[in-house]
Amino acid sequence: MSQQTDPGRRVFTVRQHVVQFSGGIGSFAVAVRVARRYGTRSLTLLIADTGIEDDHLWRFADDTSRLLGVPLTKVADGRTPWEAFRDVRFLGNDRLAPCTRLLKQVPCRDWMEQHADPADTLVYVGIENTKRDRARIPAIARNWKPWVTRFPLCGKREHARTKEELLDEARALGIAPPRMYALGFAHNNCGGTCVRAGQRQWKHLLEILPERYAHAEGQEEELRDLLGDVSILRDRRGGSSRPLPLSVLRTR
Repeated sequence: MSQQTDPGRRVFTVRQHVVQFSGGIGSFAVAVRVARRYGTRSLTLLIADTGIEDDHLWRFADDTSRLLGVPLTKVADGRTPWEAFRDVRFLGNDRLAPCTRLLKQVPCRDWMEQHADPADTLVYVGIENTKRDRARIPAIARNWKPWVTRFPLCGKREHARTKEELLDEARALGIAPPRMYALGFAHNNCGGTCVRAGQRQWKHLLEILPERYAHAEGQEEELRDLLGDVSILRDRRGGSSRPLPLSVLRTR
């Protein structure tokens, strides 16, 4: 247990520390920092299964669990992003992705409501210490209310470590980073097929993991048959914006 002060200046006793463990290097670094500072007796590694993660994400998550001696607490909606898009009749894109809320936020929040009292629980989020990520903190904190959130990698005592430095931290602890980073992807989520990614990542996916690109292209085509002229990406050349299906991007 420890005493903490929330943004409202309320002092409360913390009995549970919940790391929102995405399987990425940022949440790994946060889990290690929380374990070092508070121990592992009251530590939870909460991870959501979207059904399309790279196998190495789960290997990395299991290695982290063994390193800290803390079991993974896995939650799942049961659908893949593609199935969720069909159910809500909306294809996620680089501006709006309902899969994040349906497959990650809702299952994690459901677990929190059942197992984590806001009066004595801190939630930790592994966003990295970049200007872009720091700008997300107020919205993330609002979304997690009534729980109090902490962002250890963005703390005043934490210098802005690069992703490679965070990966080196894992290696120094004997944990091999997820392979998606070595393959040139900035994030270790959705096996490289995150609909929030831009054209650059999708082109990279086509080059490095063409079978995954082909699967995503097929799923997008099925959703286009269902929903009309929609697409994950947009073509904004020439000052106008129009759908850019993965099939068209591939043939360029």
